[in-house]
Amino acid sequence: MFRRQNRLLKQSSSRRNVQFPVLFTFLIFVMVALVLLFGKNDDKSSLMSELANQKWDNFDSVVRLDPTKEFRNGTDLIWQIPDSPKAVLFLAHGCNGRAVNFWDKSPNCPKCVGLPEERLIVLHALARRFAVLAISSKGVCWSLGEERWVVKDMIKWWIAKQNLEKLPIFALGASSGGYFVSVLATEVRFRAVTLMIAEGVFSHLDIKKDYPSTLFVHMPKDEKRKMRIEKYLVAMREKGIDVAEIKCMEFPLTPELFANRVPGLDLTLSMKLFNVFQDKGFIDENGYMRDDGRAIPWKTALEERNVHLPDKSLVNHIQEEMNLAFAYHEMTSLQSQQILDWFESHM
Repeated sequence: MFRRQNRLLKQSSSRRNVQFPVLFTFLIFVMVALVLLFGKNDDKSSLMSELANQKWDNFDSVVRLDPTKEFRNGTDLIWQIPDSPKAVLFLAHGCNGRAVNFWDKSPNCPKCVGLPEERLIVLHALARRFAVLAISSKGVCWSLGEERWVVKDMIKWWIAKQNLEKLPIFALGASSGGYFVSVLATEVRFRAVTLMIAEGVFSHLDIKKDYPSTLFVHMPKDEKRKMRIEKYLVAMREKGIDVAEIKCMEFPLTPELFANRVPGLDLTLSMKLFNVFQDKGFIDENGYMRDDGRAIPWKTALEERNVHLPDKSLVNHIQEEMNLAFAYHEMTSLQSQQILDWFESHM
């Protein structure tokens, strides 16, 4: 009888021993799930808050776009210098981009087009007292050979002309411009660089410990680029280079989004655009883009609905915001404060 009770006690104890780790594992799983859920919600909440706070005219009381344009060495240089500048920021556009994309049309720059994200990057930088310089590539995209020395000389010439030699220099390049900046940084002594939607060409460069601090601003939906960036982050840290990353996530369209971010587009038209995208199934039930803006026949849909834009050039502005919402490959100003914080931390 005692042996039987002993067996029962052992079985009961064994069951409790098995149940405890199972219960513990379950609780850990629940906690991790909650952290991930609320973490994602926090990221989404932060992004939506940034969208609400970043409107195209938010800087009107602080700074206005008023560039100077010059043609030199067969290409455009456009710049703007705030009062008492504390640093220089060189901007490199992506393929099919130009320096004119960063400033609004004005008497000093009649061919400027002011794309939504580019112009906001400049406004953020000017508000933080960065002197901003943009140069157009010679071709559709930046080349990685002789052009880097040409641009290096132009930056050096411009800085001397503006008496800015004592200021730290930073660079931001997007897509093709990001690849270009990663190479240019071996020639120009930038304090830090930001590579946006670009992993750089570090597999082809013999970078040293004195390579500038590098911030990768990328969209994880582009998994191949994300994996390359993760590899470079590890390799560059091992060389003693200060590196970091900012991940840019997708966000839903709202009826007021285009009016908030595109100059010259009012709320009525913004709501019409949203309704067309909704009716045509370009966005899901939560407002998220189903595909990249470049792959959607939205212009045909507007014609079918007899929705007219006040200016045909707004097509590029609208598409940029659609691409940004899809978050696969697009210039973004939403992380401008973080980028400028990164630069200022390396003054």
